[in-house]
Amino acid sequence: MPQSRLFTSESVTSGHPDKVCDQISDAILDSALRQDPDSRVAVETMATTQRVIVAGEISSSAHLDIDAIVRNTVRDIGYTVAGIGFDADSLEVQVIVDQQSPDIAQSVSQSLEVREEKSTDPHSVQGAGDQGLMFGYATDETPEYMPIPISLAHRLARQIETVRRTDMPQLRPDGKTQVTVKIADGHVIGIDTVVISTQHDDATSLSDLREGIGELVVAPVLADLRMPPAMTDTRVLINPSGRFVAGGPSADTGVTGRKIIVDTYGGYARHGGGAFSGKDASKVDRSASYALRWIAKNIVAAGLAQRCELQVSYAIGRAEPVSVWVETFGTGIVDDAVLIGAIRREFDLRPSAIIEALALTQPNFQSTAAYGHFGRPEFTWEQLTHVDCLRQYAG
Repeated sequence: MPQSRLFTSESVTSGHPDKVCDQISDAILDSALRQDPDSRVAVETMATTQRVIVAGEISSSAHLDIDAIVRNTVRDIGYTVAGIGFDADSLEVQVIVDQQSPDIAQSVSQSLEVREEKSTDPHSVQGAGDQGLMFGYATDETPEYMPIPISLAHRLARQIETVRRTDMPQLRPDGKTQVTVKIADGHVIGIDTVVISTQHDDATSLSDLREGIGELVVAPVLADLRMPPAMTDTRVLINPSGRFVAGGPSADTGVTGRKIIVDTYGGYARHGGGAFSGKDASKVDRSASYALRWIAKNIVAAGLAQRCELQVSYAIGRAEPVSVWVETFGTGIVDDAVLIGAIRREFDLRPSAIIEALALTQPNFQSTAAYGHFGRPEFTWEQLTHVDCLRQYAG
């Protein structure tokens, strides 16, 4: 029997303070894109007791009522109860927004290839909005090609939100989930521990809360897993701190982009460090990360590897990537160098080409801002569009 190890990932609900900020930032981006698909947006949000501060840069012909966007987003999340330190109607909204830096704007609008190399290729016109490195990842261990611990943590967090809006109205919007899995020989063999912490009203007893969450959240999600028998020994900890009445931004200040591991692969794969929310697709932190997830998922779905991690890097103002890197962790059926060649031939990683291929000027970003940017079939970067063409590289 191989010795097992433990690995943990977490997720958070839509009412977590940092996720409140992510959703506000992406709601502002969506509103700009609805009116002007060429909008350049880089917006950060901070939320604390009865206050939301929006700051950043927006260059757009759109007319944005940021105050209304903030309040509507907070209301939709569920912060509507007065007197608990954060509610949509009485919070103060402060807006500190300027135009995009002209130095950045010119490098995005006219790439190095156009300025110095006189390229006439349409996809070479737009340069990367920043330098940086991005990662993408996929694994065959779940139907959505995501690691089991983060996939399960997201399912639990979504289920908390569902029961909050239906069977357990005594729950409030803030919450976190955490899943620890047992791994042996590189495979998940069971669920060791599930941790649920959810905000609730003052009248709810801890025993009633634990019973309700156990029956309505944990039990149905675990029952749907089809994991090996070892998962029946799962330890479940529900609100281990006891009382969780004070929550949301009034208890813990939220900031955009502070849950980047929740947004991606739960720590199972590497991360370049750049956040996604509040940024339009000219920022390769977002668009290239989406593209690499798309490519990695298609590689795994094509049977070229069981696990695939990709990295790409950019120079600000240059359209072509500086580097592309592939790691299949010994699971590939062809050499990683073959996959790099396949990626370069079958996928265009210039920012303009990514934006076109994945329809990233369409206003659908707020829906990404809670429960992960990956593993959800409604997004373009989750589509298996290149499986057939990649199979030709199997040799």
